Amino acid sequence: MSIPPLSVAPMMDRTDRHYRYFLRLISKHTLLYTEMVTVQSIIHGDQERLLGYDDVEHPVALQLGGDDSKSLAECAKLAEDLGYDEINLNVGCPSSRVRSGNFGACLMAQPDVVARGCEAMMKAVSIPVTVKHRIGIDDLDQYEHMANFVDVVSQVGVKRFTVHARKAWLQGLSPKENRTVPPLRYNEVYRLKEDFPHLDIEINGGIKTMDEVKEHLEKVDAVMIGRAAYDRPWQFVHADRLFFNDNHDLPTREEVAEKMLVYIEEQMKKGVRMMSITRHILQLFSGQPGARHWRRSLGEASSNRNPDIARVRDLLLRPQLVR
Repeated sequence: MSIPPLSVAPMMDRTDRHYRYFLRLISKHTLLYTEMVTVQSIIHGDQERLLGYDDVEHPVALQLGGDDSKSLAECAKLAEDLGYDEINLNVGCPSSRVRSGNFGACLMAQPDVVARGCEAMMKAVSIPVTVKHRIGIDDLDQYEHMANFVDVVSQVGVKRFTVHARKAWLQGLSPKENRTVPPLRYNEVYRLKEDFPHLDIEINGGIKTMDEVKEHLEKVDAVMIGRAAYDRPWQFVHADRLFFNDNHDLPTREEVAEKMLVYIEEQMKKGVRMMSITRHILQLFSGQPGARHWRRSLGEASSNRNPDIARVRDLLLRPQLVR
């Protein structure tokens, strides 16, 4: 799979299969990532719940959390057998829970461990194995530290690195604060591409618009958008034309809403709660007249306590009557 120039970041409690289905109705080609899934939860848990997805989600990548080579290889092979297009190793999450399990951002201090895990996965699968990491952690935050990390890991054959252009403080800052407090250092990601021209370097962190994506693509190979993809999903309607050379007819918000209604009704027959899906589409009409009222109405109608499918059906089939 050639590197897609645009992707949506893996985000806990956000990029589940329902959100990914929704965004795929807006953009056909943007690479989508799962939430981070730990190898232990896959090995010992409900694999269908953790790894299940709809075929329309392709291209879709599984992000794994773990440091044990054998477990990573086992889960990577399982994901490949299920049809995932890529395996990504999380070396960027700064939460204490992740850190206590010795995976996530703390692994930037152990590039040999990351290299062994990636090598084991690459031997187990034929799909790409990639790494998402920070520019640094704690006092290991000089450019040279990141360059050494990338150099060591790339020696085993990893070709693609997604870099969150902020360092992570593993002590003193919450995961939320680590997304905003450490300053963005885009120039260090650009420098990484200059120093490793043979690698695919993707930039992540604080990128909100398609115009910003275009600017970054002048310096790196790909751009990953995080929170803005969730808060302003409709901007991705232009992604296929801008970055994938696909001039297909653009869907309307109303068409996407109607398709989501079909999806919701199908999923509810399988026992999925309505709010598990509708919470992801609340921003569909963001920026449009009446969007706030539509969002509030949809949230109320699909509440977990007393979902009103008839009301939700009206809101999705005739949103113009509410807005």
